[in-house]
Amino acid sequence: MIELFKEIWSTAKRNKLRTSLTGFAVAWGIFMLIFLLGAGNGLINAQMQQSNRRLANSVQVWGGYTSKAHKGLKEGRRVALDDRDVDITDKTFTQHVEDVGAIVNKEGVNISYGENYISAQTLSGVYPISLKLNKREMLAGRFINDIDLEQNRKSLVLMKSQAKELAKNPTDIVGKDVKVGDLMFKVVGVCKDDQQQQNNEAYTAYTTLKTIYGIGDEAHSIEFAIKDLPTEEANNEFAKNYRAKINTMHDAAPDDESSIWIWNRYIDNIQMTTGIGIIRTALWVIGLFTLLSGIVGVSNIMLITVKERTREFGVRKAIGAKPWQILKLIITESVITTAIFGYIGMLCGIAANEYMDATIGHDVIDTGLFQATMFVNPTVGLDVCIQATMVIIIAGTIAGLIPALKAARVRPIEALRAE
Repeated sequence: MIELFKEIWSTAKRNKLRTSLTGFAVAWGIFMLIFLLGAGNGLINAQMQQSNRRLANSVQVWGGYTSKAHKGLKEGRRVALDDRDVDITDKTFTQHVEDVGAIVNKEGVNISYGENYISAQTLSGVYPISLKLNKREMLAGRFINDIDLEQNRKSLVLMKSQAKELAKNPTDIVGKDVKVGDLMFKVVGVCKDDQQQQNNEAYTAYTTLKTIYGIGDEAHSIEFAIKDLPTEEANNEFAKNYRAKINTMHDAAPDDESSIWIWNRYIDNIQMTTGIGIIRTALWVIGLFTLLSGIVGVSNIMLITVKERTREFGVRKAIGAKPWQILKLIITESVITTAIFGYIGMLCGIAANEYMDATIGHDVIDTGLFQATMFVNPTVGLDVCIQATMVIIIAGTIAGLIPALKAARVRPIEALRAE
């Protein structure tokens, strides 16, 4: 076996350029596959992280403007959602709806604590379920609860960035009374900032805000979770029925899609999952074709090697070499070349992915309105790297098998006459 390796090494040294080009093709194929998969995973993970900011099966509904004339009424009328719509959502669609809530907003509110204040904030009246639907993370205290809702309590939940403006330590403000406009509210909790938003929104009970500002029965939006709607078709059918019911309550055409706006995050997740599958498939196809170029390179080099060494193989057979010995020599050379350079390509691909992870994998783009991460963990699992390397080694073996069989079948007299 040692003599075999020495012979292969000797052949490689005699043909340095040919061996180097073959190795580069193999290493480049592995490198590109791992690099492309890593970059693709980084983009996909970033999108998944953004979509996971809210409950996957949640829905939010806003009022819009009619686009069709109906019952003698012209198009262009504003449809304002109200408490009746919230009640209908909760009681009429119980088969597919759970955890119903609503939101009302008061813009341009000033919040102060002692000598510190923040201006032009949005005060949102919400239901307790808003914490679950929007996946808000509490840093201290609690969120709005059912008692706040029932008793119209002036309870307030701040974002971390708001709390930092009012107190040196954001969590110290929990339990303190702050001034919201001209009224005093008690801070009951502090939420973690959402990097995708401006974080200028404070929360109180839905009923409290409506009572203080005399909003009446209007609901600026409705939010709820859905259940037992596993497919996009089922969700579209639910949206159609829901829109028809709410439109009817506001004298709008049942099929008017502009009168209310429905944001179904579950459909978004279904479509995103499909898109991610297409991206992953495209990356694998591109990577495999790159691998194929390396395999073709190995096969071509092996064919050239056999042609150049035809006379040598003839001499070997003439002095007693068996066909399987010739076969073993060619295949071993193919396997060793592919394995060594494939391993080098794998290490380079892993290094490139680790570099991406250490640099752009932690970069956050700040638009001034929100922050977003473009790459999250742009790496590939070690199992994928090893599998890709094994694929090209096996493929390289197969690529070397055809010329090896040709060399093993050559007749000594024909080989000796070869030029």
